[in-house]
Amino acid sequence: MPQSSEITDLLRRWTAGEESALNGLVPLVELELRRIARRLLRNERGQSLQTTELVNEAYLRLVDQTRAQWQNRAHFFAISAQIMRRILIDHAKRRASVKRGAGANQVSLSSVTIMSPQRSQELLALDEALTRLEQFDAFKSRIVELRYFGGLNIEETAEVLKVAPATVSRHWHLAKAWLKRELG
Repeated sequence: MPQSSEITDLLRRWTAGEESALNGLVPLVELELRRIARRLLRNERGQSLQTTELVNEAYLRLVDQTRAQWQNRAHFFAISAQIMRRILIDHAKRRASVKRGAGANQVSLSSVTIMSPQRSQELLALDEALTRLEQFDAFKSRIVELRYFGGLNIEETAEVLKVAPATVSRHWHLAKAWLKRELG
């Protein structure tokens, strides 16, 4: 992984409108974006999206982030993971939609695997639970999003949220227990 300061510098220059900074940034973050996408897709067995498709879609949405004030590398990857989560949720909703034939087996020529209706429902249930958690404890919801979807460790999550790692750890354990009860 390139130096965090190098990525942070390019993010700030890109935010300031320097287009060449984006060209320098993409090769530095691509491998990490692919790692995040692979991990997200691995958690969603049977997903019909491919890693490259998820990264490309996230990249297109990231480029449209005109109001983003990138703090650092961890902030960028946290937002990237959040965008990938939304892409997966939107994909799961489309697959579960009755008007699109959710009950029918679909065969894709570009991919071998198909998201099973059960896995699609599990992802939607997790998203709904996170939305409920966010209504009464946005901090815990954000931690789950960064840890689960973003793949950030305790220290990176603490850096993004500007709190102590012990605080993140405590809230992470409480959020996991709450989600387990909600989804159980």
